[in-house]
Amino acid sequence: MAHYRQGQDHWPPFSVAEGVNAEPLGRLSAPELPAWQTTELEELGKQLFFDPRLSGSGQLACASCHDPDLGWGDGRATSFGHDRQRGTRNAMTLLNVAYFDSFFWDGRASSLEEQALLPIEDPMEMAADLNTVLDSLNAIPGYRDAFQRALGTSSITASALGKALAAFQRTLVSRPSRFDFFLAGKARLNDQEIEGLHLFRTQARCMNCHHGPLFSDGHFHNIGLAFVGRRYEDLGRFLITRREADKGAFRTPSLRDLLYTAPWMHNGLFVNLRGTLAAYNLGMRQGLRDGQPKMSALIEPLGLSHEELDALEAFLHTLSQRPARVHPPALPAAPNKTP
Repeated sequence: MAHYRQGQDHWPPFSVAEGVNAEPLGRLSAPELPAWQTTELEELGKQLFFDPRLSGSGQLACASCHDPDLGWGDGRATSFGHDRQRGTRNAMTLLNVAYFDSFFWDGRASSLEEQALLPIEDPMEMAADLNTVLDSLNAIPGYRDAFQRALGTSSITASALGKALAAFQRTLVSRPSRFDFFLAGKARLNDQEIEGLHLFRTQARCMNCHHGPLFSDGHFHNIGLAFVGRRYEDLGRFLITRREADKGAFRTPSLRDLLYTAPWMHNGLFVNLRGTLAAYNLGMRQGLRDGQPKMSALIEPLGLSHEELDALEAFLHTLSQRPARVHPPALPAAPNKTP
């Protein structure tokens, strides 16, 4: 394991399955931003993100399910939305969304601007009529002025609203972790963590899906959690594409800051990191039952010992740094209503 202390150029090669085009692990670079994104637009998007007036009830904001104090998720297996309706999927963290090119667990949005608007009209989430929301925002002088300054538009449109919300979300980037400092030669990992890093890159097969600076391939895989014919049934990306190969497939989440983004998986059923590793070590056996869609060939029993699982868990801890504190901003005042 001494090679790991000599810089990444000296590390042994990682191993992945045939056909997997994995990138080396690395540090995040600054995200690419649209030419129209400005600090002023980001601040406007922040106000909108925390504003419950974007919901039908006037009680739910984007931040209700994506709380900065809860890793930009909500800490629940699945979220509560309009009228306390319980959703069927976990609220994915918004950390590092600037680096992805598809959004939601099933990839149904292809841009961050599209993603930002869909929950507003979802009847189980914010349950609003988008045109009504836009009318309300246009009636608020503070918002009209802010959109005029940030985008040069005299009327707040759906496109402008999506741009503002997306601009703020692009600022939600993970802080450097201890592993990042290790890569930069500014921190050390102990022997157990080094062993876990080696297992992550080789025998544990993690880099088949979790690689590159984002620790995610951004692709969709069936890891055996479709639960067809049982409680928690969810066919994932198949519901969007209707392709048989997509049954039970969900997007690979980033492992950055995973200690602050629990519970995990699309249904939020995994609440313990060691238990999660144990399930992978057994090859996600629940997905092998009769009647379940075929799992990804990347999933197979690993045969790791208890000591190796300890090491892998220790390494995963080095990927997390508590997200920066973000305080809710002051919101523009609504116009006074005449009696």
